[in-house]
Amino acid sequence: MKLNTIPNWLTIGRVLSLPVLLFLTSFPQRGFGVAAAVVFSVAAITDLLDGYLARKTGQVSSFGKLLDPIADKIIVASVLIMLVQLNRVPGWMVALIIAREFAISGLRAYAVTRSIVIPATATGKTKTTLQVLAIICLLVNYRLWGFPFAELGWVLFLAAFAATIWSGYRYFMDYARLIRESE
Repeated sequence: MKLNTIPNWLTIGRVLSLPVLLFLTSFPQRGFGVAAAVVFSVAAITDLLDGYLARKTGQVSSFGKLLDPIADKIIVASVLIMLVQLNRVPGWMVALIIAREFAISGLRAYAVTRSIVIPATATGKTKTTLQVLAIICLLVNYRLWGFPFAELGWVLFLAAFAATIWSGYRYFMDYARLIRESE
């Protein structure tokens, strides 16, 4: 098994960035928010990079397949919870976003027991992109270089929330279709 690979180390690095993100998001001051947005942005970039490198170099591993999505969910959920603490997003919306992640993870795990693979969808990827952009803006949360990060972050968060609910619905509908096709 290929554990000692650059893609796996990038994923592990993303997990290890969580305490730094939690520390930085504990403070509402502008500098901490910008620093948190930078750390979160680097984590998001490594998420793209580790998958690309693993496929390109033939270093896809079971460890990476397991840890990569867990790392993503842990970081996004944790930062969203911190944004609730900072009163930048409503807790009920974050609770539904996190519940969707658990539900889809559970659905995928159950589907595997029935030899069904539920592939990633364009709506799921759109959801992820909107979430990442919203979180970055909401971490900064101030007008910076004349750019209204707080306002844009809120609009992106609403779009991410809608995409989260829609993509969750689509995953369940796709699963139902795959079950019908397999019978």
